[in-house]
Amino acid sequence: MSIKNVRLEVMHFLEKNIDSFVENYLIPVEKIWQPSDMLPDTQSESFEEDLRELREIAKDLPYDFWVVLVGDTITEEALPTYESWLMDVEGIEQVEKGPGNGWGKWVRHWTGEENRHGDLLNKYLYLSGRVNMREVEMTTHHLINDGFDIGTDRDPYKNFVYTSFQELATYISHNRVSQLAKKYGDNKLSKMCKLIAGDEMRHHMAYSEFVDRIFKVDPSEMMLAFQHMMKLKITMPAHFLRESGNALGSAFEQFSDSAQRIGVYTAMDYVDILRKLIAKWQIDKIDGLTAEAEKARDYLMKLPDRMARISERIVIPEESHIFKWVQPALIK
Repeated sequence: MSIKNVRLEVMHFLEKNIDSFVENYLIPVEKIWQPSDMLPDTQSESFEEDLRELREIAKDLPYDFWVVLVGDTITEEALPTYESWLMDVEGIEQVEKGPGNGWGKWVRHWTGEENRHGDLLNKYLYLSGRVNMREVEMTTHHLINDGFDIGTDRDPYKNFVYTSFQELATYISHNRVSQLAKKYGDNKLSKMCKLIAGDEMRHHMAYSEFVDRIFKVDPSEMMLAFQHMMKLKITMPAHFLRESGNALGSAFEQFSDSAQRIGVYTAMDYVDILRKLIAKWQIDKIDGLTAEAEKARDYLMKLPDRMARISERIVIPEESHIFKWVQPALIK
């Protein structure tokens, strides 16, 4: 049987439990928070007063913080790219009946939860009055136009490694932004980002369980897929980030520098996520591997320490890049 057919067989095997995955890791529409729960109510008599309070508190947030919040928002709002990519993975189908439709249900429900994140953050940015929304919107438009290439092709094993890693990275980013917002006195923004982080953690737990189950039925190929993704390096979904009129990906490094400067997401976080995945999937204890997969395991077990040494040598510029999104004159 070909590798592709084995993967399809495994995906169909896992699909039998898709309803339990949805039930365990996603929350029904009527029970989960919605963006309007977190923002000034436009129908309330206190709307103008609540809006003034939001804008007043927002004045105390520093420049790099705004850059990171904008970058996180744009990343969340490029959701159409991520959904269309996942819907094209081998073993996932949009058809009404037959193999793959269960996975299609998962992707749609996951997308429904994720869609709220960009909605909430975008509305907060708009109401804050601290950023150039047209520039933000054009960057989002470009990012969706430009798409991404995360190196997984249509391989479900590689895609699930990617989503396991990326959902945890996004949890860390939103959770740190939440902590910083609280430190600067914006308790409402802190709550927003904490709720988003909670969603990301649930999603991480789901995707990492998918990988764990694949390891149990196809350990060697799953190990090789894990190695492939780590050799390639996990690329953030906004790696093509650019401001209007600039080259593809030109803004991503500067955005990442801002995130590292304020400790929202650093090179050491990348290493820590890798360590967590190795421990979660008990890579050191998996047996029945082929010789090639054994070598892949050895590579993965040694990789965190190697990457940690490299991370220690990274130098982040002290000066902030000036983005079109955020005008320094508007920031305290």
